[in-house]
Amino acid sequence: MPDSPQPTSMDLLHSPKDIAKMVFSLGARIDSDYAHLVSENNRLMLLGVLNGAFIFMADLARAISLPLEVDFIRLSSYEDQTASNNHVVMLKAPERSLSDRHILIVEDIADCGLTLAWLRGFLAQKRPASLKIAVAVDKTERREVPVPLDYTGFEIDEGFLVGYGLDYAQSYRNLPGIYRLRFAEPPS
Repeated sequence: MPDSPQPTSMDLLHSPKDIAKMVFSLGARIDSDYAHLVSENNRLMLLGVLNGAFIFMADLARAISLPLEVDFIRLSSYEDQTASNNHVVMLKAPERSLSDRHILIVEDIADCGLTLAWLRGFLAQKRPASLKIAVAVDKTERREVPVPLDYTGFEIDEGFLVGYGLDYAQSYRNLPGIYRLRFAEPPS
């Protein structure tokens, strides 16, 4: 994004150690909540929302001891902008059957809520056995649509966040912590 404002600094909000503790805690909760529902013949389905969720989902999958499968969906409501355009487009559909499955949506961030609300509605039409949402970050600053979040890693009120899968103009996803970017002029 050549016209995007460049960040002037970054503030560390959550270190890799904080993230590891959060993921371990969520994995234990998920193990407990799903222990009586899943088996080797009826595995938990982690459905990661690309691109941002891939790092969190990899860590979360390793923190869950139950039998599971993974699949991905790719959605866009940003179209290379820094703010949602309120129109969700599916760029990659899940490849596995979702009917009668225990599906856990795995997302890097719940921001305005539009993408997760759309995805929840789309998946409900597939008649899963259960449908829950896990997010690494619940950011409430721009929430437009309420979305039930079943597993939340960190709650952060505001700011443009990067690292641990979160990006700004497709950069910073690889940072091991979660940071708030500072700008001379905020991105629009």
